[in-house]
Amino acid sequence: MPIIWMRLDICSRYAQKMTFPKWQHPGSDHFPVLQTISASNVNLLAHMTSLTLRSSGLVQRRTEASRNAADKDRPSGQEDHEPHEPRRGGEQNEDDSGDSKDTRLTLMEEVLLLGLKDREGYTSFWNDCISSGLRGCMLIELALRGRLQLEACGMRRKGLLARKVICKSDAPTGDVLLDEALKHIKDTQPPETVQSWIELLSGETWNPLKLHYQLRNVRERLAKNLVEKGVLTTEKQNFLLFDMTTHPLTNNIIKQQLIKKVQEAVLDKWVNDPHRMDKRLLALIFLAHSSDVLENAFAPLLDNQYDLAMKRVRQLLELEPEGESMKANTNELLWAVVAAFTK
Repeated sequence: MPIIWMRLDICSRYAQKMTFPKWQHPGSDHFPVLQTISASNVNLLAHMTSLTLRSSGLVQRRTEASRNAADKDRPSGQEDHEPHEPRRGGEQNEDDSGDSKDTRLTLMEEVLLLGLKDREGYTSFWNDCISSGLRGCMLIELALRGRLQLEACGMRRKGLLARKVICKSDAPTGDVLLDEALKHIKDTQPPETVQSWIELLSGETWNPLKLHYQLRNVRERLAKNLVEKGVLTTEKQNFLLFDMTTHPLTNNIIKQQLIKKVQEAVLDKWVNDPHRMDKRLLALIFLAHSSDVLENAFAPLLDNQYDLAMKRVRQLLELEPEGESMKANTNELLWAVVAAFTK
């Protein structure tokens, strides 16, 4: 920039002796014609034009004087339709600063994802707790979405496990499994308790007239949901006597984010008060423990971190659901499900 102004100063001082080329139309094939420019013209040229050095080189831009002249020539009421300069790589819109493409998982999908073996694509054959745990996830998911609630406790103050589950709203949730469970609860009269619904939805009932409440192939249907969300894939594996459809992990980032979220809840972001924790995250910890998959989230931890995490999980499990459900800003059905698994 100093070089440019020095040259303009020389032009104004020796304008009578120097000549500058004025190029003809770009389409002309002739040599430039020389024209003498006076000192006043050079000063006007210096006022009207400035050069600025940018990363892409020297770019000529209009000064304020030329923009004012252009505004006078433009009819009143006409907007400037010149295209804006595109944003460079380092400039982002504040509205796009967040991660809007984050994959949203339901409680059931998160618990199943914690229980799935990454390469094999199936849960442990020895895990007989995950079935009822997934049904508890459905009840809490519906409660968090404002579809279910417990009946009023009444004057005699019924316990959580004695109160019935009632439908608060039958609006579709967009999830087939949740809508199916919601329909069963809405259509059932008289209403059932939380403990009864966990057993009925799992098919663990001795009453043959209530077998139609069972939700079938829940794990397979949840795995297909995760396949559609790009978290899992589908394969066939041969187990000597039969073939089995498996769902190995294909997006390890989602699972690692889930594991990190669970670990931080009881380590770095531990608040020592369940009512200050996110309700969905609190429910995930309880239900992952009830489904016997919480250990999978703590397996990568060091020994001292693992001991601290399990100590804090035990603190949560030792809470009294009846007393916690009476506190402000709580979800009674969540604590009723916790009571059903920890009684």
